Amino acid sequence: MSDEKIIVGISQGDINGIGLEVIIKTFLDPQMLEICTPVLYSSLKTASFHRKALNIEDFSFNQIKDLSEINHKRANLINVYEEDVNIELGKQTETGGKYALKSLEAAAYALAQGKIHVLITAPINKENIQSPDFNFPGHTEYLEEKFGDGNSLMFLVSDTLRVAVATGHIPVTQVAQALSTEKILKKIHALHKSLIQDFEIRKPKIAILGLNPHAGDNGVIGNEEKEIILPAIAKATEAGMLVFGPYPADGFFGNEAYKKFDAVLAMYHDQGLIPFKTISFNSGVNFTAGLPVVRTSPDHGTAYDIAGKNIASEESFRKAVYTAIDIYNRRKQYKEISANPLKINPIRRER
Repeated sequence: MSDEKIIVGISQGDINGIGLEVIIKTFLDPQMLEICTPVLYSSLKTASFHRKALNIEDFSFNQIKDLSEINHKRANLINVYEEDVNIELGKQTETGGKYALKSLEAAAYALAQGKIHVLITAPINKENIQSPDFNFPGHTEYLEEKFGDGNSLMFLVSDTLRVAVATGHIPVTQVAQALSTEKILKKIHALHKSLIQDFEIRKPKIAILGLNPHAGDNGVIGNEEKEIILPAIAKATEAGMLVFGPYPADGFFGNEAYKKFDAVLAMYHDQGLIPFKTISFNSGVNFTAGLPVVRTSPDHGTAYDIAGKNIASEESFRKAVYTAIDIYNRRKQYKEISANPLKINPIRRER
């Protein structure tokens, strides 16, 4: 890790879920403050409510007005709102979505201004956050509009498995129509680039999953593999990438073939996320690849059913912090090496 103390901006997520619980539990560990400086975009009243609900007495946020007042030895908090908010733990409410968005907007603005180095987003409810200012299926699409150029990629990562998806938060009935050779190739390029610059894998091996059962069985159960997916793999191979498939998804994960690859590109959300969460739940991280900024989140949702019960695991959130820091540092190093691959000053010829 570099000597720079990385400022980690955090959006609070749904105030009725487990977001603030896992945030507080993560930074209860003093070792976390040795590797980064957290800044939570929330309200001191909201954070205090959650702290008291969890019966945690030996922790408090350092309230600051702006990042010029930041304390690098504390977990900091910027008040995004001052008003009293009705918190109803475990319930999906309009208020929960409203204040999740306030926090997200403030944190995203700070990221855009370069005031924070990375962004960690606590879980939102994708229904109650909908508004004229947030008309997106999720964080990935919101951040794509804010920062992206059409090349963002939902990328789930853990120590044992990395899975990206060609299509994101869309109905299953729309998946086949949403796929094209060009789109899959674009996702392969984004995935390949991320593996190199974000994960320091020089020649990544990428597995591509089929869309249909048994990867279409040579056209018996569908033609998407032959007509759309295989041409994308061929073009990626021609471009020098190590891309293989398409593989039937069930057997691929069932026989642990994923261990032979650096990453997997699934054709749709559940095809990739169900096996990922089965294998890596509570230790996985959702990373939005393909953006010029670094954003991660835990791989779980709001978990209303356990909100306020002090039983939520902070492991995935902690991993999200670690992953964001690692990716930030790798990108910085990648840019430095790309600018001067030998990392030495060239010899100048005397005139």
